Amino acid sequence: MKGIHDDKFLEPQYGRGRFERGRGRRGPHGHRGGGFGPGFGPGGGFGPGFGPGGGFGPGFGPGPRRAGRGDVRWAILSLLGEAPSNGYGLIKTIAGKTSGAWRPSPGSIYPTLQQLVDEELIAPLSEGRRTDFALTDAGKAYVAEHAEELENAWNSDAEGSGPAFHQSVGKLMGVIHQFRAAATEEQRTAAVEKLDETRRALYRILAD
Repeated sequence: MKGIHDDKFLEPQYGRGRFERGRGRRGPHGHRGGGFGPGFGPGGGFGPGFGPGGGFGPGFGPGPRRAGRGDVRWAILSLLGEAPSNGYGLIKTIAGKTSGAWRPSPGSIYPTLQQLVDEELIAPLSEGRRTDFALTDAGKAYVAEHAEELENAWNSDAEGSGPAFHQSVGKLMGVIHQFRAAATEEQRTAAVEKLDETRRALYRILAD
């Protein structure tokens, strides 16, 4: 059987980086994503005002649970246990199920699908673009035996790192507010460059 990484398995949407849509309007300092606009609103370096649906969830409060790195295998098996799906559909469903907190990249979905095919836990229902995959009999038995792991794929909230994350974000916002109130134009320009670097680094982490 041809590998999942053959061109016909890959949706054209992913021919380019999925984070390219993050390119926003140029801000007052000539940097994409804007500078220190009011509340860091739409197009700002960190999303719509940090509010509901923003880059860090509603008001920096506890956001939707995000499966930990490596849980993509369990998430795929869990979803295929409900209904057949293709790689693109799995990405969309995972993003929807986690309210956008976790959107795995094609680079993590398709190799995992190939691995599960090699293990004979899933099988393609047909060949072509957006091929649907379904659990095999062995896959159904495997899912039944590992119900706890499948559930944990959706419940792994990284309880130990959650508070530290929000504290770190809060500290960052404190510094940002100081820049908005008292920084010189030169200092703000330098800060925008650093914030853009941080934003890109965070997107790279999400893409892993």
